[in-house]
Amino acid sequence: MGKMMYRSRTQFFQSRPLSIGMHSEFWHERWQRGETGWHLDSVNPLLEQNWSRLEVEPPARVLVPLCGKSHDLGWLARRGHRVVGVELSRIAVDGFFADYGVTPEIGEASPFRRYTAGGLDILCGDFFDLEPWHVAEVEAIYDRGSLVALPPDLRERYVSHLQGLFPKPARMLLITFDYAQSEMDGPPFSVGEEEVARLFGASHRIDRLTITDALPVNPRFLERGVTAMNEIVLELTPRVPRCS
Repeated sequence: MGKMMYRSRTQFFQSRPLSIGMHSEFWHERWQRGETGWHLDSVNPLLEQNWSRLEVEPPARVLVPLCGKSHDLGWLARRGHRVVGVELSRIAVDGFFADYGVTPEIGEASPFRRYTAGGLDILCGDFFDLEPWHVAEVEAIYDRGSLVALPPDLRERYVSHLQGLFPKPARMLLITFDYAQSEMDGPPFSVGEEEVARLFGASHRIDRLTITDALPVNPRFLERGVTAMNEIVLELTPRVPRCS
């Protein structure tokens, strides 16, 4: 029963014409039903262990796309970073601030609803509506679950849109999963190092920081039929343009 339910979620993408709007509907339904198995109840230890490798010092501004209600936002803010998260679901944004124990100021950053508190800005709306002025002064990006949340068609759009937000490439800490896609329907989708190189290789040098067996701490994937899965932490460093 569980595996069939997960498959029906991926069939949401497969059975209808894929569009940004359809993607949004899918994730709204997930939050409304409380189907948020990707959410961690604490700060991601891979962030704690690897963030310093980017050498991005506070108060540098950090973008966290598709942030959900991740505790990672608060961890970055407590280190002194100015953090801007982007999240589609108001349920997730309200849940984050309830868990964080602060009441945000709520305003507008058109077309987003903007929540602000203690060095944190969360823009509630569609990531694909972001414009460069929304992320002005961002020096680094932390992507723990954005790229792997997207099917290939939207993955291409995500990377293209993300890179188009900045006058020059930003440093990035990327956490991704690599497994046999035939064993499980996403999300999360399998996005291996070759795929990351295809998407980002022209603009960034890509260095693997860690690779770990993801199954011991993610038994739900075993239940979905996955026999092997690696969780990979990658550092993406902007390439220095060659002098002509």
